[in-house]
Amino acid sequence: MAEKRYLIVGAGMTAHAAAQGIRELDPRGSITMLGAEPHPPYARPPLSKALWKGQPEDSVWLPQVAAVKLLSGRRATSVDRKRRRVTDDRGETHPYDKLLLATGGSPRRLPFGGESVVYYRTLDDYRRLRRGGKRAVVIGGGFIGSEIAAALSLDGREVTMVFPEDGICARAFPKDLAAFVTGYYREKGVQVLAGDVPTAIAETGAVRTRSGRELPADAVVAGLGIVPETKLAEDAGLAVRDGIVVDTQLRTSDPDVFAAGDVARFHSEVLEKEVRVEHEDNANTMGRLAGQAMAGASVAWRHVPMFYSDLFDLGYEAVGEIDSRLTTVADWKVPFREGVVYYLRDDRVRGVLLWNTWGQVDNARALLAEPGPHRDLKGRLPR
Repeated sequence: MAEKRYLIVGAGMTAHAAAQGIRELDPRGSITMLGAEPHPPYARPPLSKALWKGQPEDSVWLPQVAAVKLLSGRRATSVDRKRRRVTDDRGETHPYDKLLLATGGSPRRLPFGGESVVYYRTLDDYRRLRRGGKRAVVIGGGFIGSEIAAALSLDGREVTMVFPEDGICARAFPKDLAAFVTGYYREKGVQVLAGDVPTAIAETGAVRTRSGRELPADAVVAGLGIVPETKLAEDAGLAVRDGIVVDTQLRTSDPDVFAAGDVARFHSEVLEKEVRVEHEDNANTMGRLAGQAMAGASVAWRHVPMFYSDLFDLGYEAVGEIDSRLTTVADWKVPFREGVVYYLRDDRVRGVLLWNTWGQVDNARALLAEPGPHRDLKGRLPR
C-alpha cells in the first residue's frame, strides 16, 4: 500500500500540532509543511507574555516532529483539488492525498503609516519591537493591545495606548471591570487615551489622533485583530464564511481538504452558533485532531477552547463567549481582584471569565454544557 502524502499549508502552532497528530497514527506517511515565515514552528503566546519577563527567546521553538519536510519562506498560491496539488509562490507544485489549510490570519491594518507600524503577530515583530526606542504608542485596547502595553511598560518603556472604546478590553469585559482595568493601567504609568483614534503618523514618527493630540513615538505597535486568510480556500471553491467552514471532523466542503486553527469556522454545540477562535488552546487542540482525522481516525470536534492573559500582576482564564454585549453576572471574592464573571444569552451561561481564579477551566466548561436556565450563579465557581 502506497504511503499517504500529507500536505500542510502553514507552519504555526496549528500546523505543528497537526503534524504531531498525523505521526501519532501514521509513522510512515510523508508530511510536507509550507510556511510563509522564514522560521520553523514556534509558540506565539510568549511573544506578548513570557519573553518580556525574562524567558529566553529560544524557548519559543516547538519540538521537531519526525520526518517532516519544512519548506520555509513559501506561500501557497493555488490549490488544484482535481489533481490534488498545491502550487507555491516559487512555481513549485506539491502533491497531496490529504491537505490541511492552517493559514491563520493577517493583521488588520491602518490606512496610513505603512511599514512604520508594527502589526504585532510574529517572532520578527517581537524582535523589531525589542529594538524599538523608549517611547511606544500602542494602537488598540483589546486582547493583544492590552498584553503588549503591559509588557512594554514592564520593560521600562513609556507607553501610551489609544483606542476608540471607553475602556481597555471594553468589548470583552463588563463596563465596571473595563473601567477598573483602565484605571489600573494608568496607576502602572501607562497613558490611556480611551475614546480616541489615530488618524496619521507624522514624519517624526508621532501618532496624530482625531482629538488633535500628537503622541511622540519611537515605536508604534498595532493590535487590531486579524482577518482570516481564506483566499486560497475561496479560489479553490471551498465554503467560506469569515473563515473556512469545517464540519465536526474538521473537513472542508472537500473531504480531502481539512482546515484548523484561527482560519477554521465551526459550529459550537455548546454555544449554539458558528464561531472562529483565535487562541492557543484552539490552535493546538484542533490542529492535533485535524492531523488524526487526516490519518484516518474518526474524530468529532466538540472542544470548547479557552484562552488566558497576563496584565501586569492581574491574570485571567476564559472559556466560551466573552462578549460584553451579553448579560453579565459578577461573583467577586475581592472586587475586581479575584472572582468570576458569567456571560449569559437566553438564560444560559455562554462564557466564563475566571479573574485571578485558577484551576477552574474544566468546571467552567461543564457549566457551559448544562442546558440551563441559569438563575442563581453566586458560588457556582470555584468548586
